[in-house]
Amino acid sequence: MEWPADYLDEYEKLVARLSPPSARVDNAGCANATRVIIDGARKHGTLLEAIQILAYLDLLIKKAYVSFDGRWFIHVFHVTDLDGNKLSDNSVINYIEESLSKIEFVSSKSIEGLTTLELTGSDRVGLLWEIFTVLSDLQVNVVESKAWTHNGRIASLIYVKDCDSGLRIQDESKTAMIETQLRDVLKGGNDISSVKTLVSIKVTPTERRLHQMMFGDRDYEQKPIIRTNWDSSIVLIQNCLERGYSGINVYCKDRARLLFDVVCTLTDMNYVVSHAALNTTGDTAHMEFFVKNINGVPINSEAEKQFVMLCLRAAIERRASEGVRLELRAEDKPGLLAQVMKTFREYGLNVTRAEISTTCDIGRNIFYVTDTVGNAADTKIIELIRQKIGPGNLKVKELPLTYQYKAETCDDPPSTSCNGAFFTSLGNLVKRNLHYVGSLIRSSSGTIKSQIVSAVSSVFTLSTEAFRTCFLGI
Repeated sequence: MEWPADYLDEYEKLVARLSPPSARVDNAGCANATRVIIDGARKHGTLLEAIQILAYLDLLIKKAYVSFDGRWFIHVFHVTDLDGNKLSDNSVINYIEESLSKIEFVSSKSIEGLTTLELTGSDRVGLLWEIFTVLSDLQVNVVESKAWTHNGRIASLIYVKDCDSGLRIQDESKTAMIETQLRDVLKGGNDISSVKTLVSIKVTPTERRLHQMMFGDRDYEQKPIIRTNWDSSIVLIQNCLERGYSGINVYCKDRARLLFDVVCTLTDMNYVVSHAALNTTGDTAHMEFFVKNINGVPINSEAEKQFVMLCLRAAIERRASEGVRLELRAEDKPGLLAQVMKTFREYGLNVTRAEISTTCDIGRNIFYVTDTVGNAADTKIIELIRQKIGPGNLKVKELPLTYQYKAETCDDPPSTSCNGAFFTSLGNLVKRNLHYVGSLIRSSSGTIKSQIVSAVSSVFTLSTEAFRTCFLGI
């Protein structure tokens, strides 16, 4: 007998209402990181939303253990701030617990009520200067923006308002003019067929949308640009048929939001992460995922395997921080961005990434710049630009101390074996959190309780009866 689809939907809703996500922040269990523990009823997309909240707070995920079992999940993240310190701000801790208990990502308030411009096309030196010049000439003010470049492609989200009204652009003729002129700018590249512009009022989490735009633009299959820092990324895939999953191993340089970028891409490609582990050592990261397609089958062809490997490597490289990091803080005024970008172009610099935001009429803009062929920018050129723009406004910023993270004595590194890696990692996790797992099991229904006990007891190579007696007392 098959249950009706509407019945299953209602059952899922009931399970979610009876077991909403629960989140807690633990600063005592680990010497060098703050642990964030989340559990609740399973729902597609909860892992990505949880990681997105941590990324929004600029937290570094140094270790992670992810498990979905039937209709339930438990995730543990070891996080630090950008300087590698444990979390100490109670307001941040409270925000994490409140947001993760809802598994709800809240976009920046500053982009509400703005017009969104989406642009993709072929990248070239000076392209951002041309874009911002068009917007300035059309009396459009840029409030926030992010631009990524990868493999000769560019994707940019620009949130704008009308200079006269200070509100969203509501004049349809003006929006049509903006779209037409930006399309003309992007057509200056070689492949006009792939140029895309969109004017929208919809608000989407910016970085996820950038991944979607790059993926839709097929940046993963373009001719790769030679890289010096990120060409060592390795993605390996093999099927674990006895468990019904595909195992994905990723080895690459560690950086902020790395886990988000990979999980975001897997989610948008309709893969469900059933189990995962992340471990970082120094400036390197090893991630292991056990995934199935949303229809319940693993990766089942060589072509699909190669496609996934290409897409994951692209996801890792899109946010690669190439070039000198420049930070501009200045009073916001019409044409400011166009003027700054023009100066970069005049001195032969190319912007590979840009993050633009405005708060209380003060612009905080971050640019990653190289020379015109992608090499490191000359420090003398950088200094000349600083003198022209204003040395007090434009500064060279060192990257945060992302990798100053000492090895933990409270954690064992996950195995790299496809067949046993996750369960070894999960075993170490459970051993350190038996009291928590025990309370989770006791609060579950009879059927779910049996499934969890069976799964966890297999990690300890104990019989179900021995596990119940020794550890849970049930």
